Amino acid sequence: MVDLTAEMAQLWASLGPVPRAPGGVGLGRVIQFVAAHCGEGTSTVARELARFAAAHARRPVWLVDLDVPDSPQYAAAAADARLYGPLGQAATASPDGSAFFTVQPPAIGPDGKPWRDARYLVAHPMGGPNLWVTRFRREALRPDQAVHVMPTGSYWSAMRRHAELVVVDAPAAARSQAAFTIAPFVDCTVLVVAAQEGDVAGPAAVRDGLMAAGGHCAGVVFNRARVEPPKFLKALLS
Repeated sequence: MVDLTAEMAQLWASLGPVPRAPGGVGLGRVIQFVAAHCGEGTSTVARELARFAAAHARRPVWLVDLDVPDSPQYAAAAADARLYGPLGQAATASPDGSAFFTVQPPAIGPDGKPWRDARYLVAHPMGGPNLWVTRFRREALRPDQAVHVMPTGSYWSAMRRHAELVVVDAPAAARSQAAFTIAPFVDCTVLVVAAQEGDVAGPAAVRDGLMAAGGHCAGVVFNRARVEPPKFLKALLS
């Protein structure tokens, strides 16, 4: 595994002081990572930033996996307890019952009422109480049900009040529109490009798509190589 500590330290430093809401309450930030194509290393970059931030943050850091219902971030953490620490017991992944997705058709509980979408998502602490990773409860999904990421900001607003940093790992744009769907509701999106990637058109198209969706592309992380000078995040989030 390539050591990305230096790159993650630059990204973390770029965030600057935590913004304050009226009343002096600190608000967390939501940063999305996405690549144009599969295999660029987006999940690795997102996971490493979350891990680095958790060691320095005063409040919890969350790693939210947009790849529902597969939850590869949870699987990666579970597969390497030596690196990430043991996974703790599951807890609800929504501070207020909101969700960033919907399950259709809805399941009906024993009480005759539809299941709330938030019940499908849990979170596990990774190696301690300051880092959490989400897991979609795929075992609760029926064969006739499908999961759709929704263009709503309620979940992300709730998470800002709950966590210091929310790192969102989005599936590659080549296979999912999820990154574009939530782009207007996150603080910024960072593109991940493999160090050896020679395709310029792909990342440029993703950048343009994010902007067209109402989001902001804050910069580029060149995985396994270098990070664009950190001022790109500081300028956006200061």
